[in-house]
Amino acid sequence: MQLLTFGLNHRTAPISLREKAAFTSEQLPGAVRSLVSSGNVAEAAIVSTCNRTEIYCHQNNTRPDQVFEWLCNYGQLDAANLDAATYCLPGEEAVQHAFRVASGLDSLVLGEPQILGQMKSAFTTAYNAGATGKILNRLFQHTFSVAKQVRTETLIGANAVSVAFAAVDLARRIFSKLTDQTVLLIGAGETIELVARYCRDSGVNHIIVANRSIERAQTLVDGHNSEAISLASIADRLHEADIVVASTASTLPIVGKGTVERALKARRHKPVLMIDLAVPRDIEPEVGSLRDVFLYTVDDLEEIVEKNIGSRRDAADDAEKIIDLQVVRFMRWFRSLESIPTIRAIRGQIDALQDSELRQAQRRIENGENPGEVLEAFARTLSRKFAHAPSQALKHADEDGNGALIDAARKLFKLPD
Repeated sequence: MQLLTFGLNHRTAPISLREKAAFTSEQLPGAVRSLVSSGNVAEAAIVSTCNRTEIYCHQNNTRPDQVFEWLCNYGQLDAANLDAATYCLPGEEAVQHAFRVASGLDSLVLGEPQILGQMKSAFTTAYNAGATGKILNRLFQHTFSVAKQVRTETLIGANAVSVAFAAVDLARRIFSKLTDQTVLLIGAGETIELVARYCRDSGVNHIIVANRSIERAQTLVDGHNSEAISLASIADRLHEADIVVASTASTLPIVGKGTVERALKARRHKPVLMIDLAVPRDIEPEVGSLRDVFLYTVDDLEEIVEKNIGSRRDAADDAEKIIDLQVVRFMRWFRSLESIPTIRAIRGQIDALQDSELRQAQRRIENGENPGEVLEAFARTLSRKFAHAPSQALKHADEDGNGALIDAARKLFKLPD
């Protein structure tokens, strides 16, 4: 039996190929059932995100190419293109990879936490589809435990490594809590979308999104205690905001010093945090000279991010040590499974021998022979028959110079040197 991880990710494949190899959440149950029912895989789970598609499986045979063939056929993918972009990790490497992925060490953004949730979801889907068993159940539970240990015992996820997250992290440091703050987001692109997500994760209850297209802004606020406004409405609503984050593609500043001065007067000079992530800038630099404004630019945040990336790299070294130790522990358990059939066979052979000799002893006692003599003969015969096959094997080992087998026998039967 063999553990195997087969896949492609952001390092090995362009997005055009990753898109073709990806599985939607609706497709995953059918996909893992198809892989297991193919007869080539005993257990399977598929992790599919924007950055990776990976198949974790337990095979009874040792032909990893069968997983490759299944993916080509199921996804109707070109074999040549897929072969150049995929990796296949057997045994211990597969276990180490699972631990590293869940801990955020194999992510595009080092230490990002989202992948752990995605792996948990993938395992739950495979488990509910009946595609996992003893091996993968143990592997994924151990994986989640390792990821938790890495998060707890290292600083891998302690510091922001994207300007969007750094912006919200900065707000959390300035305000004791964000639940009571109103946030104004200017723009509706990818960066602002991330800022909005991090704000909600941090407990922000009121978000205002201002954008040139109100329809686009509306897509960021639907279903939340938020609202969308036009850029022209910023001057009328700015005084409501405790935190302002701007990131648009405008070539001219959107928020000027005069507008901020009027907003501060309406706020009775209650301080406001303003973060400008745009290049060119969305907020006039002169705004930073106002007494009640804390203004940060994208350069300020990128400096923070660069320091944090260095901190995460140091934490990653500590995480790798934890993972190496846990891989050894898992593989010790996994390899112990290989002895189970042998142990069962030995016990079965002993039980059969015991039953045979016991029946003979019972017949002799029923025929009137002395019970003490019968029991003595029973014990002697049983021990001799049990020792016969090992003794013969050791004699041949001695003749053949197979010292390893003799040493193993001494260890197996705990014989003195």
